[in-house]
Amino acid sequence: MSNYPVTAHACLKAFSTGQVSAHELAADALDRIARHNPLLNAFVEITGKRALAEADSLDKRRKSKEALPALAAVPYAVKNLFDVESITTLAGAKLLSRNQAATRDAVLVERIRSAGGLLMGTLNMDALAYGFTTENSHYGVTHNPHDPLRTAGGSSGGTGAAVAAGLVSIGLGSDTNGSIRVPSSLCGVFGLKPTYGRLPRTGSFPFVASFDHLGPLAGNVEDLSLAYDAMQGHDRGDPACAQRPVSTTLNTLR
Repeated sequence: MSNYPVTAHACLKAFSTGQVSAHELAADALDRIARHNPLLNAFVEITGKRALAEADSLDKRRKSKEALPALAAVPYAVKNLFDVESITTLAGAKLLSRNQAATRDAVLVERIRSAGGLLMGTLNMDALAYGFTTENSHYGVTHNPHDPLRTAGGSSGGTGAAVAAGLVSIGLGSDTNGSIRVPSSLCGVFGLKPTYGRLPRTGSFPFVASFDHLGPLAGNVEDLSLAYDAMQGHDRGDPACAQRPVSTTLNTLR
């Protein structure tokens, strides 16, 4: 078992107080992924070099006594319908593997990165987000970490499994007809399907534009609030995104 923290708020506290470096947190998360992902098949792509580079940048900021962002040194991963710079956005479909790599991150990935999150990779899903079991014909079945013989749910099954297994502190998923709520329930984690329009979908592969929601999954409500607060705000790239001020939630939990 690792001696490093796994929850987002514990990672943030340990890093900000100097108990552990961001590099150590990133390396530990990558080790957990290497050990457990072969059984779970939660990850489609692991972005180890990027995670370590982001961690080293944060370590320099802390050494320089700069103010640290809200998710500093927190490992996270995203459903593979989110654009990630230099990676082809698969949305679980082999057909899309022929596409060019994304030239920039999705807006929510940009916001998590700005908040100090460490991107560990992209996560398995039902093809084109059409399904509830993450039994992907091209990229394999994602297994429930509580019982590998059972489903992790879908379509954000890789996200639910990665969070439930402690491979990352926070996962980003999407929900059109239950795709955050189903894997959250079956994997025993917390998931948030925000009010329509509260989080921008810019840079994500659409399923049904008038129903698509993006949102976080986490192991507890505090971590969910940390992620949600970091991602709020209008973005004109999504015409359905609400033009309203950020309304933080973490302060309402205390």
